Amino acid sequence: MDIGQFLISLLQIVFIDLILAGDNAIVIGLAARNLPQNVQKKAIVYGTGGAVLIRIFATIIVLWLLQIPWLLLVAGLLLVGIAYKLLADQGADEHSDIKVGSSLWSAVRTIIIADAAMGIDNVIAVAGAAEQNLILVILGLLISVPIIVWGSTLFIKLIDRFPWVMYIGAAVLAYTASNMITEEQRFETFFISHPVLRILFIILVIGGVLFAGYRKQQNMKREHSYS
Repeated sequence: MDIGQFLISLLQIVFIDLILAGDNAIVIGLAARNLPQNVQKKAIVYGTGGAVLIRIFATIIVLWLLQIPWLLLVAGLLLVGIAYKLLADQGADEHSDIKVGSSLWSAVRTIIIADAAMGIDNVIAVAGAAEQNLILVILGLLISVPIIVWGSTLFIKLIDRFPWVMYIGAAVLAYTASNMITEEQRFETFFISHPVLRILFIILVIGGVLFAGYRKQQNMKREHSYS
């Protein structure tokens, strides 16, 4: 691969990372949302760093990953649970007596797990663009990370000022999860043959996550008002 082709492929990988980074920035922002401001940046940096390492490792073994049955289904279901938990947890008052250390690493763990679940499509796309060149993958991620971190910080500021934005974030995560499930190899043919059912399934998952998260918030508010 000559230098010209290398640079073109690098730009392509960076572009793919940034295009697919919107969901990841939302995950990072939501996971760090309830942390005190003095540890938010640590959670973002540590979580993003861990997620990048997972991405690199996953790209190396992507050919094996694609052969594992039900992979997209499992990742999608995991992401549905994370979308609900991140939304439902917004109703809790976690600033009073929570330990900063445990809260920090809990957010870091959430960021890494969510990114691993959501990053399958990204890994596949980047692996194809890199043409099995691991250096390209690593450089592309290193260039993209600062922009992803900045995006997550911006998202935190947005949901501090406009709390309803977190519902949009949860909806994006639920959409990503439901879309991953419909792309599972065992289901893909069925959903391609029945596009209306695919749309209805995605709407159902999004609506279910938002409704369940909203109900959880309301229940927690009532509990706080009675206590």
